[in-house]
Amino acid sequence: MKVTATAHRSGDWWAIEVPEVRGVHTRVKRLDQAAAMAADAVALMLETDPADIDVTVNPVLNEEAAAVVARALKAAQAARQAQEDASAAMRLAVTRLRDAEHLTARDVASLLGVSHQRVSQLAS
Repeated sequence: MKVTATAHRSGDWWAIEVPEVRGVHTRVKRLDQAAAMAADAVALMLETDPADIDVTVNPVLNEEAAAVVARALKAAQAARQAQEDASAAMRLAVTRLRDAEHLTARDVASLLGVSHQRVSQLAS
């Protein structure tokens, strides 16, 4: 069974509610505990095994906190994309310098600021 749990801050705790199953409310200290605790609560209410409950947790944050999280996630995604682009550019440079310019791995390494071992990895 798939359910969605909403998590709201309540003092030092996260208050968890599962709207799909009437009467399921619980709380946890840490957000990473929310899915397991919600699954336990739903399983108790429905008299089933918690392993049969698939919980998606939706934390509810105030507008400022949500904006900070969104900016951080966007920046992390941009960094991952930049790393992928840099890796592709390095592989292309290694291929071009070794094949078309007939440079040694050590020369390519000097030009690209990496070790000759890294050049060999990129060439593979």
